[in-house]
Amino acid sequence: MDVDVDLDPEPSAEPPAAPTRTRRPLLTGLCWLLVLPVLALLAVRVAGLERGPLVQLVAFTPYLLAWVLLPLGLALAARRWWPAGAAAVAVLVLVALVAPRALPDGQPSADGTSLRVLTANLLAGAAEPEALVALVRTERVDVLAAQEFTPAAEAALDRLGLAGLLPYRQVNPEVGTTGSALYSRHPLRETGTRRNGGGFSQAYATVQPPDGPAVLLESAHPMAPATLSWLAAWRADLRAQPPATPDGPLRILAGDFNATLDHAPLRDLLDTGYADAADSVGAGLTGTWGPYDGDPIPPVTIDHVLVDRRIAVDRVAVFRLPGSDHRPVLAELTLPAR
Repeated sequence: MDVDVDLDPEPSAEPPAAPTRTRRPLLTGLCWLLVLPVLALLAVRVAGLERGPLVQLVAFTPYLLAWVLLPLGLALAARRWWPAGAAAVAVLVLVALVAPRALPDGQPSADGTSLRVLTANLLAGAAEPEALVALVRTERVDVLAAQEFTPAAEAALDRLGLAGLLPYRQVNPEVGTTGSALYSRHPLRETGTRRNGGGFSQAYATVQPPDGPAVLLESAHPMAPATLSWLAAWRADLRAQPPATPDGPLRILAGDFNATLDHAPLRDLLDTGYADAADSVGAGLTGTWGPYDGDPIPPVTIDHVLVDRRIAVDRVAVFRLPGSDHRPVLAELTLPAR
């Protein structure tokens, strides 16, 4: 009798489970690796605890919204529900923090005279004066606040006719980055210049528009948080900015604040009674500093016009200024009636 014996049975058709078991924790770990830094930076931003290098990182908070969509999509596709939930929470928090800057706010019922305020950082006088004078003329600027204002910049602006457009001035030209200036179409009084602890000066004056209330206006320029050794001066300079006076005279601070709306010291200043003009009209995400010289740094919004909350903001526009790494910000305002 013949007996067939199969000495080489067919292998099982089921694939080994080990690779799948290995991939699962790796994919889960990748999801957490992408989302945890976002959650940590958001905790710092919400609590206002930025310190050290986090001061600079917090300036890029709006960009986290694009980043966190990556771990959210990955976690959902891989059915990793815990990291997906964490990413979803981060998205909701970021939307709550960032989206209002792209939405216009209600404005106070101001029905007085109009005032057009332009702030421009001249990059140690390197900005093209022709472009700045043309901008003042085209936009019918009433008050120009300039930072990093130099003697050469003052001479060039005079030569190009700025004095004919804005005949009143309070200026402190200095070589380098510490100078400051205010030019005005309307008379100035109670003028002066003060110096921040970080070294930058700030020109100030009371502007008296015709048929309107007087406005205390200052060209703001706190220290930049460019290095760890400058952070204490940056924080002190922001704390030293004139607070709003809701029950007193109208105030406007216009300049290079070296801070975004995600920095706690600037938010503290706003809480005294200011509104950020760009934020008020839904332009609060427009970048004003790149720098725009080819470096791969995304724009951030550090140039602001802060206005007393009794002042209505009608329009905000951001322009290019050749020669400068900042973009001038124009705020068209309506003052309350006297």
